[in-house]
Amino acid sequence: MPRTNFQELLDAGVHFGHLKRKWNPNMAPYIFMEKNGIHIIDLQKTVVKIDEAAAALKQIAKSGRKILFVATKKQAKDIVADNVGTVNMPYVVERWPGGMLTNFPTIRKAVKKMISIDKMMKDNSWDNLSKREKLQITRQRAKLEKVLGSIADLTRLPAALFIVDVLKEKIAVREAQKLGIPVFAMVDTNSDPEGLDFVIPANDDASQSIRLITRIMCDAIGEGLNERKVEREKEGDDEKPKKAKSKKSAAKAETEKVDVENDTKEKE
Repeated sequence: MPRTNFQELLDAGVHFGHLKRKWNPNMAPYIFMEKNGIHIIDLQKTVVKIDEAAAALKQIAKSGRKILFVATKKQAKDIVADNVGTVNMPYVVERWPGGMLTNFPTIRKAVKKMISIDKMMKDNSWDNLSKREKLQITRQRAKLEKVLGSIADLTRLPAALFIVDVLKEKIAVREAQKLGIPVFAMVDTNSDPEGLDFVIPANDDASQSIRLITRIMCDAIGEGLNERKVEREKEGDDEKPKKAKSKKSAAKAETEKVDVENDTKEKE
């Protein structure tokens, strides 16, 4: 069963591309037609590409790795934050911190700084600081939280990036490609799909379009996480009989040892 259908995509306005004069020729395979000077995206291809991307993201989530969502454009920020928060994946909806992937250790230091400030605030030493010092630290904490709060749990490089609007997030795309990190992206008719691992031809400006596709991807990730949880619970249940069996074997061996010792004494 496809994760979406032609009508659902049509209702969300996923088919609306940009003006013909703004198009990128590399998007030609995904364009159905031109109407009133605007390119119309081929939704039949979008359905297929959504299924491919969702299946791949599901497997990544099932393996226990993280997917980083990037959407800093105004109409996508809240939508992405709300959807991605439900599956506990990291996301960037404020300014992309340059070098976030290529200089990841430095970003981790900033995150640790934020965590150390949190610990300091709960410690007795916080009360000994002056009002001015407290204000400065609080402001620093707020600044770090705004940019890095949503990636605090990202302790290592993500397994993949999901991007809304590759033109706006070109720095993030470049960093991911440099490190060989797979890139999943909503790609409009004015963008270049070359070099992207999973292209989803779609309107990346309309909030309904962004909401629909982001929700489908998060649903797929949720499925992967649930399957991982079920498998781990099953493995745990399988371990219990093995442990019980090993204890039983140990008890049996101990009993046999005692019997042998008793037989030896009787013979003596």
